[in-house]
Amino acid sequence: MDDALIRHLAQLLDETGLTEIEVGTGRERLRVSRAAAAVSTSLVGQQAVADSEFSSRRGPEVGMTEEVAVSGGTPVRAPMVGTVYTAPEPEAAPFVSVGGKVHKGDTLFIIEAMKTMNPVTASLDGVVKEILIENGNPVEYDEILALVE
Repeated sequence: MDDALIRHLAQLLDETGLTEIEVGTGRERLRVSRAAAAVSTSLVGQQAVADSEFSSRRGPEVGMTEEVAVSGGTPVRAPMVGTVYTAPEPEAAPFVSVGGKVHKGDTLFIIEAMKTMNPVTASLDGVVKEILIENGNPVEYDEILALVE
């Protein structure tokens, strides 16, 4: 991999506010992201990179916070980047459901980050008004996962 290309992609992340950039041609791909792994590469073959194609993905929509404020409730936010799970095991019942009562300290979700399971707990007593994520999906830091009233 070309160090200059990696530096250039990292600079593009800073300048544009993107969370991830992926470049690839032929059998080689390079992904630079702000997530837990700063740079990851995968080589499918041994062909060198001849030219670059850029694709980018953005994190949560900018207007999401405004949308949630209109619908009311106290947001439960992701404390880290990772994969969110709504239940302790794949076949188990979810920790919470819409309309369910929660108490301060109750586990609402689990976020897997770097092979570690991290509980997301309720910061207050209330009723779950809305769940904004789906089981097994990636989440960004500070993304709103649910609303509690």
